[in-house]
Amino acid sequence: MPLSNLNLQQKQASLAPSGYNLVIASAGTGKTSTIVARIAYLLQQGISSKEILLLTFTNKAAQEMLTRLLMKFDDSIVKQIEAGTFHAVAYRYLKNHHSIVLKQPRELKVLFKSLYDKRVFANVSDITPYGANYLYDIFSLYQNSTIDSNFKEWIAKYNQDQLQYVEIYLDVWEEFRDLKKAYHYVDYNDLLLYYREMVKEQKLTYKEILVDEYQDTNPLQDSILKALNPPSIFCVGDYDQSIYAFNGADISIIASFKEHYTNGRIFSLTKNYRSTAPILNLANRVIEKNPRIYPKKLEVVKSENFGLPSLLVFEELFLQYQGIANKIKLSNRPFGEIAIIFRNNSSADGIEASLREIDIPTKRKGGISFFDTKEVVFVLNLLSLLYNPKDMMAFIHILSYVKGIGNALAKDIYEALVLLGNGNPIQGLLKPDKTIQEPFKKREQNIQLGLFDDFYMNKSLRFDGLHKDFEDNPLLKYSKINKEGAEFLNALFYFFSVLNIKDKPYYLLSKIYQLSIFQIVIQKLAKERAITKEGNIHPVKYQESLQRIERRILVLRDLSSHYEEIGRFLNAMVLGSSEMSEGEGVNLLSIHASKGLEFAEVYIIDLMEGRFPNKKLMTQGGSLEEERRLFYVAVTRAKENLYLSYAKRDKLKNIDYQGSLFLYEAGLLK
Repeated sequence: MPLSNLNLQQKQASLAPSGYNLVIASAGTGKTSTIVARIAYLLQQGISSKEILLLTFTNKAAQEMLTRLLMKFDDSIVKQIEAGTFHAVAYRYLKNHHSIVLKQPRELKVLFKSLYDKRVFANVSDITPYGANYLYDIFSLYQNSTIDSNFKEWIAKYNQDQLQYVEIYLDVWEEFRDLKKAYHYVDYNDLLLYYREMVKEQKLTYKEILVDEYQDTNPLQDSILKALNPPSIFCVGDYDQSIYAFNGADISIIASFKEHYTNGRIFSLTKNYRSTAPILNLANRVIEKNPRIYPKKLEVVKSENFGLPSLLVFEELFLQYQGIANKIKLSNRPFGEIAIIFRNNSSADGIEASLREIDIPTKRKGGISFFDTKEVVFVLNLLSLLYNPKDMMAFIHILSYVKGIGNALAKDIYEALVLLGNGNPIQGLLKPDKTIQEPFKKREQNIQLGLFDDFYMNKSLRFDGLHKDFEDNPLLKYSKINKEGAEFLNALFYFFSVLNIKDKPYYLLSKIYQLSIFQIVIQKLAKERAITKEGNIHPVKYQESLQRIERRILVLRDLSSHYEEIGRFLNAMVLGSSEMSEGEGVNLLSIHASKGLEFAEVYIIDLMEGRFPNKKLMTQGGSLEEERRLFYVAVTRAKENLYLSYAKRDKLKNIDYQGSLFLYEAGLLK
């Protein structure tokens, strides 16, 4: 971190006067060193660490920078620097001022769908309304993409055909928003929206705010920077690596820096320490086809010669995957230094299967993560409900595994338990108020907004084989609760009977695996994953699925060993899960997941016209410029060897392919 270790460009940027500074840091040019040196300079100038805010794209990046600072400054100074992603910084601040429960999108979508499912969309045209999950994502995109348009105006520009349903959409969203407030639930967008409002009220004062990956800032995040309005801002980014437009990122924010900040200064880091000259030359030939926002040209520092980038051409799609797998097997490199980068998740499935077939281990990022697997989500929801009995979302998720109980009914069962437990749903299971014989609420019909209600009670319904303290629960008299539902609720009753919030997370996770509530679910999941095309359950696959589920829960248990309290463990899992991974082997990465990483040997696969650039996504709001930036990011992950590959044909789909436009622009195809 000493200034003597910086090149002239890095030094000039890190010593910039207080004010509005933008550093254009191209791939591999040492932006992290420059940011760390800038923070060191601020501290040496007498600025208190409490007056510095560091905003990064991942919490891991923030931690790396703080770790470097510890080489020069005392821990008591460094730990007072507020650092992390926009969401992490907002979360910490809000937790200190409000009672909030952070929920991941996959959880809140269940609640949202339970409200959406009560609406009826009249068939006034042949335009199909958005489904519940997609509508949730649309609202999220809207919040990130604009700060000065209402939803109706925004959807008119985004997809005018959907305007006919906008009143129903807004009604669902308003009910959803009110429910979140009632239970203190917040999603990632809520964190930023609430934080922005509190910033305006509290008038937080930072002497300087540093923003990493500035090119991926969206309008909502930018509005927070404007609300904070610091006297000095230090932004670092590269417009050629702006690849998050699908999530609301707006490249015009970095492009218009001088317009927003009239006295702004622009610095450029052009010396690349990562890649060889042939790799950078190829990257430059392609990315120069995009408009140049700020003039720049990468300079090569590395002098070693590892040869030219190679084009691999295969006659058929799966021959491509098998060919690359065999090439890697013959490589002398450690698997951890090799990355296979893909544009589409379907590509990853094929290459992963081919590698595993010849016993090459893989580590996949960009597909379904460990924390998104159903068994891990289920266990975390059980713990969430134990920690916070009023966590309606966790309850709905847990009941979603019962055949015949949808999201809407699960929500009604939860509300019935709240009534039976005088506000506490767990008490509604364990010790219900038996003077309440009809705990399900009747609702009035509302034809205009498509609401409907068909609740009725059947007092004669009974079930055998239940726990003696649960068998006469008024909940079981409701006609829509079938035998499977009653048995599942009975298992949930036992779960709450034997486990306690005061137990350590490690003990809880060791115990959960032995309980019937978990066994019911894992056997259901294992059967689903072992079903053959003929509809039978393959016994070997069934056992393998059970073993994989057990291994994942053991991994989760080991993660919990560092935590004494269930609340801290759950918070860590929610905020950090997207950055955790397990396993070792060849790295399989989507381009978005590869950003910020580097590898000695890189394969970019499925470079066929239509697949990369992805023409389908381009017609859905993407652009050729964004696809070209994705290609640039993928290429610049390579330090020494780069292989680009494509297949001429997909035999299964009977499709012929041409090589990607980018291969022509790179000069690899004529």
